Amino acid sequence: MPRIHFLDVTNRDGVQTARTGLSKFGKTMVNFYLAKLGVAQSEIGFPFLFHEVPYVKAQVALAEAGAFGDLRLSGWTRAVAGDVAASAPLGLRHFNLSISTSDQMLRNKFRGKFDRAAVIAEMVAAVRTAKEAGVETVGVNAEDGSRTDFTFLTEFALAAKEAGADRVRYCDTIGGETPGRIGERFAKLASAVGMPVETHCHNDLGMAVANSVAGALGDLEAGQDAWINTCVNGIGERSGNADLVSTILALRNGFGVADRVEIGDPLDLSWARRFAAWAAYAFGQPLPINQPGVGRNAFAHESGIHADGALKDHRNYELYDEDVLGPNPDDWHAHTGRVVLTGEYGGMAGFRHVMDGLGIEITEPDLTFKLVQLCNAATGRPLTDDELRLIAAYPHQLALLYPGLLA
Repeated sequence: MPRIHFLDVTNRDGVQTARTGLSKFGKTMVNFYLAKLGVAQSEIGFPFLFHEVPYVKAQVALAEAGAFGDLRLSGWTRAVAGDVAASAPLGLRHFNLSISTSDQMLRNKFRGKFDRAAVIAEMVAAVRTAKEAGVETVGVNAEDGSRTDFTFLTEFALAAKEAGADRVRYCDTIGGETPGRIGERFAKLASAVGMPVETHCHNDLGMAVANSVAGALGDLEAGQDAWINTCVNGIGERSGNADLVSTILALRNGFGVADRVEIGDPLDLSWARRFAAWAAYAFGQPLPINQPGVGRNAFAHESGIHADGALKDHRNYELYDEDVLGPNPDDWHAHTGRVVLTGEYGGMAGFRHVMDGLGIEITEPDLTFKLVQLCNAATGRPLTDDELRLIAAYPHQLALLYPGLLA
């Protein structure tokens, strides 16, 4: 039976969100939480960019040390052979290669530099370069796929498959898709090319989650596995991307959906609240009060009829149990009153006080202390309990984030 998998793009598309940002250590924490949630793959960033290289090396080392469990790490590059050749030696085993495919983009983005034949030629050369370098899986992104002529989109996908690609990513780049249309296009495209079509949905019409679910169902209808792109808390460019937790909840609880799908990832939503709260804190983007599952009001009731019904049986007015989402965090740095923190300008006494208070075992005190200072300097905010635990558990791997500073 075909199954659904998650490929989260927070560390690539999410960090491109305007008016916000995330440190390389923060991106590392995204991978940590995705692994805890049981997501199949994380698109960790741009390995061809010079400032991402130390971060990529650190992620590969952390993965090899077991910090991310079974989470697969993938890189994003343009579908340009040179970008792929520059990225492959860093050790990532999975890639997505992207190029625009719609006539709108060919005319008004490429400005005549590429026609349809040239787009396919560029993409094929990039895929072959990746496969020749020993990359295990390659996804090919059709940017603006939702506005791409379907006949050409099929030709593009078939050429990618012949070159060795494992999936094609259908990008609803401007968020104009609707569930009925995208479901039909996915079923038709997946049937025509005989490989999974990956959803990548933006939320400009507020339908990114609905479109992702509908596209995935189209894949399953065609007998293919489905891969869904998500971002934590629905962040992303403009109005954001499909929200990770909302999409999982929709697949598990949606009427007419839950009994039709099998999720192939060992998902554990008991980390959902911790991840959502951490992301809101790290990105500086407050979590909406009505955010599905993890917002403050997701299980709040006030009106008489609702309160009465919920007190009698919470399932009268709640679709799913809140316990599945795990506890709300109560981190050391958020305590009120007298509290001693550790960070960029802290000393060894404060560092040991905090680590002892959290019950964190330290095997490399000097290195761990310096990493706490550096990571705090990078984030510009007090470190969370999970961040401190990761630093203490993998100091040598995390030291790769700061080449030359911890020799």
